[in-house]
Amino acid sequence: MMSLYSSIRALECLCAISILIQTLEFLRLQSATRADGIWAWSIQHQELAHSSHWLQKLAAFLYRDRNHHVHLIIRAVAASSLFFGASLTSCLLLFFSTLVLLIRWRGAFNGGSDFMTLAVLTGLLIAQLAIFFAPPAMAWKAGLWYITIQSISSYFVSGSVKLFDRHWRNGNALAFFINGAIFGPLKSNSIFYRRWFALVASWSFILWECSFPLALAGPAWAITWCAIAALFHFLVFWHFGLNRFFWAWLTTFPAIIYCSSQL
Repeated sequence: MMSLYSSIRALECLCAISILIQTLEFLRLQSATRADGIWAWSIQHQELAHSSHWLQKLAAFLYRDRNHHVHLIIRAVAASSLFFGASLTSCLLLFFSTLVLLIRWRGAFNGGSDFMTLAVLTGLLIAQLAIFFAPPAMAWKAGLWYITIQSISSYFVSGSVKLFDRHWRNGNALAFFINGAIFGPLKSNSIFYRRWFALVASWSFILWECSFPLALAGPAWAITWCAIAALFHFLVFWHFGLNRFFWAWLTTFPAIIYCSSQL
């Protein structure tokens, strides 16, 4: 069983790794986001045309090439500070930095991983703010529980959506997604086209995701479900290149394992 302290430290370090990877990717994309790039803010700013004047001015300042670069450097420094322990300053910086990047990329750059990162940062921020009103241990537990609920809910909702989708129930959806992966298209004799395998694999995903709340039954359950999740996200990274998903959800596992020991 993970202690409260070890859970916090594991979460902070994993969060630091996750955000640093994201920030390095944004730094590498700067040539595409500059004024002469394909994702120039001069084009995207039109989406704020109906917003208030002050918000447009603020966005123009934040997304100016030099300012955007400075923002990413500050974000990297704030993320690195998590290796030494979270603080209210670092959590606030990373939380609002993430919001700024979400707006820059029209709500999301990498889908669910962006929002799970925001959920983790929200949990850390809850812990940092709650310390002013409650004992530190209770404040951290509140933050860990928030992260746990968000993470477990994401799996449960994902499994429920698949359960109500006949293409997942009959196994066709799995072959469709794998066919469009990095190593696709699939060969005509691929095992993913065999009905028995497609059904077993699809229903394994559905039942595992829908049953993820069972991770709270105890530490052994939590470790098992999280280990399967880590393998799942690694395979998604391997086949689809979605490395952010792996780290974003891995960051939540210390919280899940700890909270499972508290019920």
